[in-house]
Amino acid sequence: MIFITNTERGTEMANTKIKMISRQIVYGVIAIVMVFAYFPSLASAAPITSKKVAIGSSVASASTSYDFTFTLPTSTTVQSVKFQACDSASGACTQSGAASGFSSSAGPATLNGAPTGLGSAGSWTINTADSTSLRIVNASNSGAPGAATVNFNAVRNPSAVNSTFFMHITTYSDSTWTTPIDTGTVATSTAGEVTVTVGIDEILAFSLGTTNVTLTTPSVVSTGTGTSSMTVSTNAVTGYSVSYSGATLTSGANNITAMAAQGASVVNSKQFGINLMSNSTPAIGSAVSGTGSGTPKTGYDTANQFKFNTSGDVIAGASLPTNTNTFTTSYIANMDGSTAAGSYSTFIIYTATGNF
Repeated sequence: MIFITNTERGTEMANTKIKMISRQIVYGVIAIVMVFAYFPSLASAAPITSKKVAIGSSVASASTSYDFTFTLPTSTTVQSVKFQACDSASGACTQSGAASGFSSSAGPATLNGAPTGLGSAGSWTINTADSTSLRIVNASNSGAPGAATVNFNAVRNPSAVNSTFFMHITTYSDSTWTTPIDTGTVATSTAGEVTVTVGIDEILAFSLGTTNVTLTTPSVVSTGTGTSSMTVSTNAVTGYSVSYSGATLTSGANNITAMAAQGASVVNSKQFGINLMSNSTPAIGSAVSGTGSGTPKTGYDTANQFKFNTSGDVIAGASLPTNTNTFTTSYIANMDGSTAAGSYSTFIIYTATGNF
Protein backbone atom coordinates (compact mmCIF):
# COMPACT_ATOMS: atom_id res chain seq x y z
CA MET A 1 0.00 0.00 0.00
CA ILE A 2 1.28 3.41 -0.95
CA PHE A 3 0.57 6.43 1.15
CA ILE A 4 0.58 9.94 -0.21
CA THR A 5 1.17 12.61 2.31
CA ASN A 6 -0.53 15.98 2.22
CA THR A 7 2.75 17.51 1.28
CA GLU A 8 3.15 15.25 -1.73
CA ARG A 9 -0.48 15.81 -2.80
CA GLY A 10 0.04 19.53 -2.61
CA THR A 11 3.15 19.30 -4.66
CA GLU A 12 1.42 17.20 -7.32
CA MET A 13 -1.51 19.62 -7.52
CA ALA A 14 0.87 22.51 -7.85
CA ASN A 15 2.70 20.79 -10.71
CA THR A 16 -0.58 20.07 -12.47
CA LYS A 17 -1.63 23.70 -12.14
CA ILE A 18 1.70 24.85 -13.50
CA LYS A 19 1.30 22.57 -16.54
CA MET A 20 -2.19 23.91 -17.21
CA ILE A 21 -0.97 27.49 -16.98
CA SER A 22 1.94 26.62 -19.27
CA ARG A 23 -0.45 25.23 -21.88
CA GLN A 24 -2.59 28.36 -21.66
CA ILE A 25 0.50 30.50 -22.11
CA VAL A 26 1.61 28.40 -25.10
CA TYR A 27 -1.86 28.58 -26.65
CA GLY A 28 -1.93 32.27 -26.02
CA VAL A 29 1.39 32.75 -27.75
CA ILE A 30 0.24 30.72 -30.73
CA ALA A 31 -2.95 32.73 -30.95
CA ILE A 32 -1.02 35.97 -30.82
CA VAL A 33 1.38 34.80 -33.50
CA MET A 34 -1.49 33.77 -35.73
CA VAL A 35 -3.22 37.12 -35.37
CA PHE A 36 -0.10 39.07 -36.25
CA ALA A 37 0.68 36.74 -39.17
CA TYR A 38 -2.80 37.34 -40.71
CA PHE A 39 -3.51 41.04 -40.43
CA PRO A 40 -0.36 42.42 -42.07
CA SER A 41 -1.36 40.82 -45.44
CA LEU A 42 -4.70 42.65 -45.33
CA ALA A 43 -3.10 45.93 -44.41
CA SER A 44 -0.69 45.79 -47.39
CA ALA A 45 -3.42 46.29 -50.07
CA ALA A 46 -5.08 49.58 -50.91
CA PRO A 47 -8.22 50.32 -52.93
CA ILE A 48 -7.91 51.46 -56.52
CA THR A 49 -9.23 55.02 -56.78
CA SER A 50 -10.71 57.32 -59.44
CA LYS A 51 -11.86 54.26 -61.35
CA LYS A 52 -14.15 54.46 -64.36
CA VAL A 53 -15.14 52.42 -67.38
CA ALA A 54 -16.65 53.96 -70.53
CA ILE A 55 -18.48 51.46 -72.75
CA GLY A 56 -18.96 52.33 -76.41
CA SER A 57 -22.42 50.73 -76.61
CA SER A 58 -24.62 49.59 -73.73
CA VAL A 59 -26.76 47.32 -75.92
CA ALA A 60 -26.93 43.79 -74.54
CA SER A 61 -24.60 41.33 -76.35
CA ALA A 62 -23.13 44.15 -78.46
CA SER A 63 -19.48 43.95 -79.48
CA THR A 64 -18.04 47.24 -78.28
CA SER A 65 -15.16 49.13 -76.67
CA TYR A 66 -14.30 49.21 -72.96
CA ASP A 67 -12.11 52.12 -71.85
CA PHE A 68 -10.78 51.96 -68.27
CA THR A 69 -9.21 54.79 -66.29
CA PHE A 70 -8.04 54.33 -62.70
CA THR A 71 -5.37 55.36 -60.20
CA LEU A 72 -3.16 52.81 -58.43
CA PRO A 73 -2.22 53.77 -54.84
CA THR A 74 0.58 51.21 -54.41
CA SER A 75 4.02 51.70 -55.97
CA THR A 76 4.67 47.98 -56.47
CA THR A 77 5.53 47.13 -60.08
CA VAL A 78 2.55 45.69 -61.95
CA GLN A 79 3.12 42.81 -64.37
CA SER A 80 -0.47 41.74 -65.01
CA VAL A 81 -3.96 43.19 -64.65
CA LYS A 82 -7.38 41.56 -64.73
CA PHE A 83 -10.72 43.24 -65.45
CA GLN A 84 -13.40 40.67 -64.61
CA ALA A 85 -17.11 41.07 -65.36
CA CYS A 86 -19.12 39.92 -62.34
CA ASP A 87 -22.77 39.89 -61.32
CA SER A 88 -22.04 41.28 -57.85
CA ALA A 89 -19.94 44.14 -56.50
CA SER A 90 -18.18 42.16 -53.78
CA GLY A 91 -17.09 38.63 -53.06
CA ALA A 92 -15.32 36.13 -55.24
CA CYS A 93 -16.21 36.29 -58.90
CA THR A 94 -15.87 32.72 -60.11
CA GLN A 95 -17.01 31.39 -63.47
CA SER A 96 -20.49 30.85 -62.04
CA GLY A 97 -20.57 34.41 -60.66
CA ALA A 98 -19.49 36.07 -63.89
CA ALA A 99 -21.84 38.39 -65.76
CA SER A 100 -23.78 36.10 -68.09
CA GLY A 101 -22.96 36.57 -71.76
CA PHE A 102 -19.90 38.77 -71.23
CA SER A 103 -16.99 37.56 -73.32
CA SER A 104 -13.47 38.64 -74.08
CA SER A 105 -12.90 35.71 -76.44
CA ALA A 106 -15.96 35.99 -78.71
CA GLY A 107 -14.47 38.82 -80.77
CA PRO A 108 -11.85 38.22 -79.65
CA ALA A 109 -11.16 41.40 -77.69
CA THR A 110 -8.07 43.42 -78.57
CA LEU A 111 -6.09 46.18 -76.93
CA ASN A 112 -6.84 49.57 -78.43
CA GLY A 113 -3.41 51.16 -78.21
CA ALA A 114 -0.81 50.68 -75.50
CA PRO A 115 -1.92 50.96 -71.86
CA THR A 116 -0.52 54.00 -70.04
CA GLY A 117 0.38 54.71 -66.43
CA LEU A 118 1.18 51.11 -65.50
CA GLY A 119 4.98 51.24 -65.75
CA SER A 120 7.83 52.16 -68.02
CA ALA A 121 9.22 49.09 -69.76
CA GLY A 122 8.24 46.23 -72.03
CA SER A 123 4.94 45.97 -73.87
CA TRP A 124 1.50 44.81 -72.82
CA THR A 125 -0.42 42.00 -74.52
CA ILE A 126 -3.94 40.72 -74.04
CA ASN A 127 -4.90 37.22 -72.92
CA THR A 128 -8.47 36.04 -73.55
CA ALA A 129 -8.15 32.46 -72.26
CA ASP A 130 -10.59 33.35 -69.47
CA SER A 131 -13.61 34.63 -71.39
CA THR A 132 -15.08 36.26 -68.27
CA SER A 133 -12.09 38.60 -67.97
CA LEU A 134 -10.07 41.11 -69.90
CA ARG A 135 -6.50 40.25 -68.91
CA ILE A 136 -3.26 41.96 -69.88
CA VAL A 137 0.34 40.98 -69.11
CA ASN A 138 3.80 42.51 -69.35
CA ALA A 139 6.47 40.32 -67.75
CA SER A 140 9.16 42.93 -68.54
CA ASN A 141 7.38 45.85 -66.91
CA SER A 142 9.20 48.03 -64.37
CA GLY A 143 8.65 51.27 -62.52
CA ALA A 144 5.90 52.53 -60.26
CA PRO A 145 2.34 52.81 -61.64
CA GLY A 146 0.00 55.75 -61.18
CA ALA A 147 -2.92 57.14 -63.16
CA ALA A 148 -3.60 54.43 -65.73
CA THR A 149 -5.66 53.96 -68.88
CA VAL A 150 -6.39 50.65 -70.59
CA ASN A 151 -8.63 50.50 -73.68
CA PHE A 152 -10.14 47.45 -75.35
CA ASN A 153 -12.06 46.79 -78.58
CA ALA A 154 -14.44 43.96 -79.60
CA VAL A 155 -15.63 43.12 -76.09
CA ARG A 156 -19.04 41.43 -75.98
CA ASN A 157 -21.48 42.87 -73.44
CA PRO A 158 -23.50 40.70 -71.03
CA SER A 159 -26.68 39.32 -72.59
CA ALA A 160 -29.24 40.56 -70.03
CA VAL A 161 -31.08 43.77 -70.99
CA ASN A 162 -31.20 46.66 -68.49
CA SER A 163 -28.90 44.77 -66.16
CA THR A 164 -26.19 46.12 -63.85
CA PHE A 165 -22.88 44.29 -63.76
CA PHE A 166 -19.54 45.02 -62.11
CA MET A 167 -15.99 45.13 -63.43
CA HIS A 168 -13.56 43.90 -60.75
CA ILE A 169 -10.12 45.40 -61.38
CA THR A 170 -7.10 43.64 -59.87
CA THR A 171 -3.39 44.34 -60.37
CA TYR A 172 -0.73 41.66 -59.81
CA SER A 173 2.99 41.73 -59.07
CA ASP A 174 3.59 38.63 -61.22
CA SER A 175 2.80 37.85 -64.84
CA THR A 176 0.34 35.03 -64.12
CA TRP A 177 -2.46 36.89 -62.32
CA THR A 178 -1.58 35.13 -59.09
CA THR A 179 -0.22 37.62 -56.51
CA PRO A 180 -2.65 40.55 -56.16
CA ILE A 181 -1.55 44.07 -55.30
CA ASP A 182 -4.58 46.36 -55.41
CA THR A 183 -8.24 45.90 -56.25
CA GLY A 184 -11.29 48.00 -57.11
CA THR A 185 -14.78 47.62 -58.54
CA VAL A 186 -16.70 49.81 -60.95
CA ALA A 187 -20.40 49.38 -61.79
CA THR A 188 -21.87 49.62 -65.25
CA SER A 189 -25.00 48.42 -67.04
CA THR A 190 -26.53 47.21 -70.26
CA ALA A 191 -29.51 49.13 -71.58
CA GLY A 192 -32.73 48.47 -73.40
CA GLU A 193 -32.61 49.16 -77.10
CA VAL A 194 -35.24 51.56 -78.44
CA THR A 195 -36.01 51.23 -82.14
CA VAL A 196 -37.29 54.42 -83.73
CA THR A 197 -38.50 54.37 -87.32
CA VAL A 198 -39.82 57.00 -89.67
CA GLY A 199 -40.81 56.89 -93.31
CA ILE A 200 -39.57 59.64 -95.61
CA ASP A 201 -41.57 60.00 -98.80
CA GLU A 202 -40.15 61.10 -102.11
CA ILE A 203 -40.34 64.89 -102.30
CA LEU A 204 -40.15 67.31 -105.19
CA ALA A 205 -40.91 70.88 -104.17
CA PHE A 206 -41.46 73.23 -107.11
CA SER A 207 -43.12 76.61 -107.20
CA LEU A 208 -43.32 79.63 -109.49
CA GLY A 209 -42.97 82.98 -107.78
CA THR A 210 -44.44 84.86 -110.76
CA THR A 211 -47.18 83.74 -113.12
CA ASN A 212 -47.70 86.95 -115.12
CA VAL A 213 -44.75 88.71 -116.68
CA THR A 214 -45.19 92.03 -118.52
CA LEU A 215 -42.09 93.02 -120.42
CA THR A 216 -41.00 96.60 -120.76
CA THR A 217 -41.81 98.03 -124.19
CA PRO A 218 -39.05 97.38 -126.75
CA SER A 219 -37.98 99.76 -129.50
CA VAL A 220 -35.45 99.76 -132.30
CA VAL A 221 -32.89 101.10 -129.79
CA SER A 222 -33.87 99.30 -126.59
CA THR A 223 -34.78 95.80 -125.44
CA GLY A 224 -37.99 94.81 -123.69
CA THR A 225 -37.23 92.88 -120.46
CA GLY A 226 -38.90 91.06 -117.58
CA THR A 227 -38.32 88.28 -115.05
CA SER A 228 -40.02 85.44 -113.24
CA SER A 229 -38.73 83.15 -110.49
CA MET A 230 -39.00 79.51 -109.51
CA THR A 231 -37.78 77.47 -106.52
CA VAL A 232 -36.88 73.78 -106.58
CA SER A 233 -35.71 71.12 -104.11
CA THR A 234 -35.90 67.32 -103.95
CA ASN A 235 -34.71 64.24 -102.08
CA ALA A 236 -34.62 62.22 -105.29
CA VAL A 237 -31.53 60.04 -105.50
CA THR A 238 -30.26 61.61 -108.71
CA GLY A 239 -31.78 65.07 -108.33
CA TYR A 240 -34.24 66.79 -110.64
CA SER A 241 -34.68 68.40 -114.04
CA VAL A 242 -36.69 71.52 -114.94
CA SER A 243 -37.79 71.89 -118.54
CA TYR A 244 -39.98 74.38 -120.37
CA SER A 245 -42.23 74.35 -123.41
CA GLY A 246 -44.20 76.99 -125.31
CA ALA A 247 -44.39 79.13 -128.41
CA THR A 248 -42.69 82.44 -129.09
CA LEU A 249 -44.37 85.83 -128.59
CA THR A 250 -47.32 86.10 -130.99
CA SER A 251 -49.90 88.74 -131.90
CA GLY A 252 -52.44 87.31 -134.31
CA ALA A 253 -50.53 86.26 -137.42
CA ASN A 254 -47.41 88.17 -136.32
CA ASN A 255 -44.64 86.91 -134.06
CA ILE A 256 -41.22 87.69 -132.61
CA THR A 257 -38.53 85.31 -133.83
CA ALA A 258 -37.47 82.73 -131.22
CA MET A 259 -33.71 82.48 -130.63
CA ALA A 260 -33.20 78.84 -131.58
CA ALA A 261 -29.45 79.18 -131.04
CA GLN A 262 -27.86 80.82 -128.01
CA GLY A 263 -26.80 84.39 -128.76
CA ALA A 264 -26.53 87.98 -127.57
CA SER A 265 -29.37 90.45 -127.41
CA VAL A 266 -29.30 92.65 -130.54
CA VAL A 267 -31.51 95.73 -130.79
CA ASN A 268 -33.29 96.55 -134.06
CA SER A 269 -33.82 92.84 -134.76
CA LYS A 270 -36.61 90.40 -134.01
CA GLN A 271 -35.57 88.28 -130.97
CA PHE A 272 -37.22 86.44 -128.10
CA GLY A 273 -35.01 84.60 -125.63
CA ILE A 274 -34.47 83.64 -121.98
CA ASN A 275 -31.68 82.64 -119.58
CA LEU A 276 -31.16 82.06 -115.84
CA MET A 277 -28.28 84.47 -115.27
CA SER A 278 -27.47 87.92 -113.96
CA ASN A 279 -27.03 89.97 -117.15
CA SER A 280 -25.56 93.36 -118.00
CA THR A 281 -26.67 93.63 -121.66
CA PRO A 282 -29.46 94.21 -121.03
CA ALA A 283 -29.30 94.70 -117.24
CA ILE A 284 -31.75 92.04 -116.16
CA GLY A 285 -31.87 88.90 -113.97
CA SER A 286 -30.11 87.40 -110.95
CA ALA A 287 -27.75 84.55 -110.29
CA VAL A 288 -29.12 81.33 -108.78
CA SER A 289 -29.49 81.54 -104.98
CA GLY A 290 -30.10 79.17 -102.06
CA THR A 291 -28.23 76.35 -100.31
CA GLY A 292 -29.00 73.67 -102.89
CA SER A 293 -26.82 72.29 -105.65
CA GLY A 294 -29.08 73.16 -108.60
CA THR A 295 -27.58 74.97 -111.60
CA PRO A 296 -28.73 76.44 -114.93
CA LYS A 297 -28.21 74.10 -117.87
CA THR A 298 -26.35 74.53 -121.15
CA GLY A 299 -27.82 77.24 -123.34
CA TYR A 300 -29.17 79.17 -120.36
CA ASP A 301 -26.08 79.36 -118.14
CA THR A 302 -24.09 82.22 -119.74
CA ALA A 303 -24.58 85.89 -118.88
CA ASN A 304 -25.75 88.09 -121.79
CA GLN A 305 -26.51 85.03 -123.89
CA PHE A 306 -30.14 84.02 -124.50
CA LYS A 307 -32.08 81.23 -126.15
CA PHE A 308 -35.64 80.02 -126.69
CA ASN A 309 -36.40 76.62 -128.16
CA THR A 310 -40.05 76.18 -129.08
CA SER A 311 -39.55 72.41 -128.83
CA GLY A 312 -38.48 72.79 -125.20
CA ASP A 313 -35.22 72.31 -123.31
CA VAL A 314 -34.01 71.33 -119.85
CA ILE A 315 -33.24 74.71 -118.36
CA ALA A 316 -32.10 73.82 -114.80
CA GLY A 317 -31.34 70.77 -112.68
CA ALA A 318 -29.36 68.95 -110.00
CA SER A 319 -27.74 65.51 -110.01
CA LEU A 320 -28.14 64.76 -106.29
CA PRO A 321 -30.72 65.28 -103.52
CA THR A 322 -30.68 69.00 -102.86
CA ASN A 323 -31.96 71.83 -100.73
CA THR A 324 -33.86 74.70 -102.28
CA ASN A 325 -32.52 76.89 -105.05
CA THR A 326 -34.24 79.92 -106.50
CA PHE A 327 -33.78 80.56 -110.23
CA THR A 328 -34.59 83.85 -111.93
CA THR A 329 -35.68 83.55 -115.56
CA SER A 330 -34.82 86.63 -117.60
CA TYR A 331 -36.90 87.39 -120.73
CA ILE A 332 -35.82 89.65 -123.59
CA ALA A 333 -37.76 90.87 -126.63
CA ASN A 334 -36.28 92.90 -129.46
CA MET A 335 -38.01 94.38 -132.55
CA ASP A 336 -36.98 95.90 -135.81
CA GLY A 337 -38.60 98.74 -137.73
CA SER A 338 -40.96 96.40 -139.61
CA THR A 339 -42.36 94.63 -136.55
CA ALA A 340 -46.15 95.01 -136.58
CA ALA A 341 -47.74 96.79 -133.69
CA GLY A 342 -49.88 94.68 -131.38
CA SER A 343 -50.15 92.90 -128.05
CA TYR A 344 -47.74 89.96 -128.16
CA SER A 345 -47.98 87.12 -125.69
CA THR A 346 -47.24 83.44 -125.07
CA PHE A 347 -47.81 80.73 -122.50
CA ILE A 348 -44.64 79.03 -121.16
CA ILE A 349 -44.99 75.88 -119.09
CA TYR A 350 -42.20 74.94 -116.67
CA THR A 351 -42.13 71.30 -115.58
CA ALA A 352 -39.98 69.86 -112.74
CA THR A 353 -39.28 66.12 -112.68
CA GLY A 354 -37.60 64.26 -109.82
CA ASN A 355 -35.08 61.61 -110.84
CA PHE A 356 -36.14 58.98 -108.30
